[in-house]
Order: sequence, then structure tokens, then C-alpha cells
Amino acid sequence: MIDQEEQSLKESKRVEKRTAEEAEQLAKDQARKKANLAREEEIEKALKARKTRESEKRAAEEIDQIAKDQARKKANLAREQEIAEAQEARKLKIKKRPLQ
Repeated sequence: MIDQEEQSLKESKRVEKRTAEEAEQLAKDQARKKANLAREEEIEKALKARKTRESEKRAAEEIDQIAKDQARKKANLAREQEIAEAQEARKLKIKKRPLQ
């Protein structure tokens, strides 16, 4: 009987130890999952912030590009007008010259 009691006591201790280890492992798993979730959320937050910054930068660059394009078009138009006026002036000058 004493052997049986000792064996039963050992088995109880083994069961308690295994239960404690399982509970500890479960707690570790939950902590790891929580840490992974927090890390993923932080990554998503950083990615969203980066996309926002890039979008704002792209919008500013587009505005700058539009302004540059408009300035270039205005300069080209002014240059074309100067050329046209110079050509017209030459035509008038030629017409005013007396025939030889």
C-alpha cells in the first residue's frame, strides 16, 4: 500500500508539474502573441505615416511641377510673340524700303 501511495503521490506531483508547465507555456504563448500583434500594429502605423508623408511630398512636387510648366509655357509664349513681332517689323521695314 505504501508503494501505491508513493506512486499516487508521485503521479499527483507529475500532473501538478505538467499543469503548471502548460499554464506557463500558455502564458508565454499569449505574451508572444500580444507582442507580435503590437509589433505588427506599430509596423502598420509606421507604414501609414510613411505613405502619408510620401503622398504629401508627391502633392507638393506636383504643385511645383505645374508651376514650372506654367512658367515655361509663359516664357515660350513670350518668346514666340517676340519672334512674331520681330518678323512683322522686318516685313514692314522691307515694305517701307524704296524699290531700287
